[in-house]
Amino acid sequence: MVFSAHLATWVLSALTVLGVIFRPFRWPEWIFAVTGAALLVLIGLLPPAQALAGVLSGLDVYLFLAGMMLLAETARREGLFDTLAAHAARAARGSPQRLFALVYLMGTLVTVFLSNDATAVVLTPAVIAVTRAAKVASPIPYLLVCAFVANAASFVLPISNPANLVVFGEHLPALGPWLARFALPSLAAILGTYLLLRWTQRADLVGETDSAVPVPALSRGGRIAAFGLAAGAMVLLTASFLGLELGLPTLAAGLLTALAVTIGERSSPLPLVKEISWATLALVAGLFVIVRALELSGLSDLLVAALQPPLTAHPDVGALSAGAALAFGANLTNNLPLGLMAGAFTTAAALPDKVVDAILVGIDIGPNLSVTGSLATILWLTALKREGLSFGAWSFLKLGFVIMPPTLLLALAAVLLQPWT
Repeated sequence: MVFSAHLATWVLSALTVLGVIFRPFRWPEWIFAVTGAALLVLIGLLPPAQALAGVLSGLDVYLFLAGMMLLAETARREGLFDTLAAHAARAARGSPQRLFALVYLMGTLVTVFLSNDATAVVLTPAVIAVTRAAKVASPIPYLLVCAFVANAASFVLPISNPANLVVFGEHLPALGPWLARFALPSLAAILGTYLLLRWTQRADLVGETDSAVPVPALSRGGRIAAFGLAAGAMVLLTASFLGLELGLPTLAAGLLTALAVTIGERSSPLPLVKEISWATLALVAGLFVIVRALELSGLSDLLVAALQPPLTAHPDVGALSAGAALAFGANLTNNLPLGLMAGAFTTAAALPDKVVDAILVGIDIGPNLSVTGSLATILWLTALKREGLSFGAWSFLKLGFVIMPPTLLLALAAVLLQPWT
């Protein structure tokens, strides 16, 4: 009887994740996550109190996501990224190769300090506008930068990817230990992705670009938003250095920046509030409930019993195997639900740091293989469609096979070989 209940939990959870990934009838992802979570409770597979505990376990992630959305949307509405992109076009001085490098640098900085989702949502439209103004031979190489760097640079800092908070949970390392563990793997991933992406796009990086791109003047609100972003980044770095949870400081930075801009511009804050993707928060909350049900069903214990001994007995082989498995697995299940399940596993198991670091690297960089690997890539595709552009899933997969496995290998090698950890 108990096994039947556990089996039903696993089947319903698997169907929920499949619904989130493949979106039958093109329904939004959050509907499947919330419906799956509700069914677990209604059928009696998960007590309501445990469902609530699952929702509350993601509180830090919800606060982080809401704060980042506010920061990014405030900067976007005030034209900050349009101004930066226009400056990049001028600084390229007619060279498409230089413009490619500058867009990559800008994407790296936005990802590091505002998260990978912000790069997909707010930088992509700005890059589209600039490539049109600069009359480039093809906008695709510059747009691919937004998709690939959003994942490649997403483990530079804890705040660079919500998946980082999900995987480590309450055991998130402080800034110093984090940099000691992930600075070199991040450098390997960022440089490797840049070189391979530039090599694959070399045929379109030809001719000259128009450098006489008009630079939009920053409004008062834009200047306030720029200051708010800089101040917010300092607050988050300080909180990370002190080992504090990042959700509340991120939300505070987002709220204060949005409030300062609306006061400075004497505008209503309601449009900003409406731009927060509440559906994304519902999606994440539903997935937290699913993971809670899987934990109680004994799945975590089974995984720990099966995987902990080989991973701890041979940490180097275990790190390579776990990193590779999670990287490719992220493209089958999306890295957010997989990150939640991996976080539950790493919390329950006593694993060497190298193995845990390799798991995070795999979850963060693995989505560079396919368009379904991460929320950031899905958001990137949506941004393209809004502008009447597209990039096929098969084309992305072919490009991903050239770029993701080598950069994953470089980053995992850095995890294993760096001498100070």
